[in-house]
Amino acid sequence: MVMHVKPENLRGAANICGDGGKHPLAAMFGVDETHRGGGLAIYCLFYNKEKRTLDTVKAEFPADGPLNYPCLTTLLPAAAWYERELHDMFGFVPEGHPDLRPLVLHETFPKGFHPLLKRFNANFQVRGNREYEMAAANGEGLFEVPVGPIHAGIIEPGHFRFSQAGESMLQLDAKLFFTHRGIEKAVEGKTPMEALHIVERICGACTVANTLSFCQAVEKLSDVEVPKRAWLIRTLAAELERLYNHVGDTGNVCAGVGFSPVISMGSRLKEYLMQLDEVLAGNRFLRGLIVPGGVKYDVDDHILEEIEEVLREVEREYATIEHIMWEQNNFINRVRTTGIIKSKTAFDLAMVGVGARASGMERDSRKDMGYGIYDEFDFELVTEQSGDVEARIKVRIAEVAESLKIVRQAINALRYDNSKELLVDLGTLRTLEGSWGISESARGDNVHWLMLDEEGRIDRLFVRSASYPNWPALTIAVQGDIIPDFPLINKSFELCYACLDR
Repeated sequence: MVMHVKPENLRGAANICGDGGKHPLAAMFGVDETHRGGGLAIYCLFYNKEKRTLDTVKAEFPADGPLNYPCLTTLLPAAAWYERELHDMFGFVPEGHPDLRPLVLHETFPKGFHPLLKRFNANFQVRGNREYEMAAANGEGLFEVPVGPIHAGIIEPGHFRFSQAGESMLQLDAKLFFTHRGIEKAVEGKTPMEALHIVERICGACTVANTLSFCQAVEKLSDVEVPKRAWLIRTLAAELERLYNHVGDTGNVCAGVGFSPVISMGSRLKEYLMQLDEVLAGNRFLRGLIVPGGVKYDVDDHILEEIEEVLREVEREYATIEHIMWEQNNFINRVRTTGIIKSKTAFDLAMVGVGARASGMERDSRKDMGYGIYDEFDFELVTEQSGDVEARIKVRIAEVAESLKIVRQAINALRYDNSKELLVDLGTLRTLEGSWGISESARGDNVHWLMLDEEGRIDRLFVRSASYPNWPALTIAVQGDIIPDFPLINKSFELCYACLDR
């Protein structure tokens, strides 16, 4: 169900749906409906764990009217980035927003250019020149330290501006979205199958998560059920993706302090798991396996045996990594009480994934939304309370054990499943109806919202990765720590640039 409201009532409706924070903000995005005789609209999605759904509020703006509305950020801090992006991409004006600087569109974009409006096509060429002001603290003895956007490592671009008092970080402002690809615009007018190739390449590390969310959004527009064997294989792929990310990220956190043995061991185990992905899907990133209606490939007993064998080796060596990490007092000293996100902050920012669970939030879309067949598997939701780097490492390590449990249960289920149906025809999909899909990536829940036009082609696709609600938390986590701790804190969240640059 969708609650339709006037723009001036959006804040009140959001307050009702949020229910005092009981239902956190999941996403906020715009839709241009002018080509269908309407105006512009803002959609707000709220998690509803009790009903296992996303509650929706839609504020409708007349085509020829103002795009002003009372901002939600002062009510829901998690709305801050969404409202800045709505301002950039559609021209909405949240009145009273505390920081309405550009978020996605940088200096080279002119004022008045809002690329997700229908009047701009995907190939529209534009060039401008405007100010992009970085936020910094001012005062006697304070200075700024700029880092990036080009970094020493082979990573994507991001500019970080630190305000320093000696070694201590007082404030961090992050400028991201340097390589935004306009994927949401690029898929307009494509069929779901035509868009699938693009969707599964939004992020290399979250191929399954993005594809799974997208496919669920498509499948909800049909009355056909995806076969259980397909869901077993989907779950197997999703947990293998989580494993290679978590194992690799364990080593990457140690790179923040130059802990070389664990860095190498984590990289090696990640390589084992990615080679296993190639056995399952024919490529290291698990692309081409999941499609609307099911999966394209089956798994035989030989593949299942190979998965079990590799996972036994990974589990054994990962236990060694864990032992090495926690026996080093110098390492523990660096990660304990460093980069703290308090539970109230995690709650206010509607954080997801490891970052949220390390600060005491019991949030996991596999449990909360029960998508697919996760309700049939036995696994625990892991939380810590301290919200520091150590807590995020501990949650990640514990989740490796839980994913191993799920994979082994999926393997047993596949062995005893006699059905051979992997893919169903979804038939004619419903059009002009909003639909959403969700999946729990290694970084947290990943949300896709989809609407098809009268011809069954994509009218609007909105993608909210798990990294999106967690990036703002990084700027808070560093406050009060020393600048050499920034790489460590940053890597403990393991946030993704590509997922932002969709």
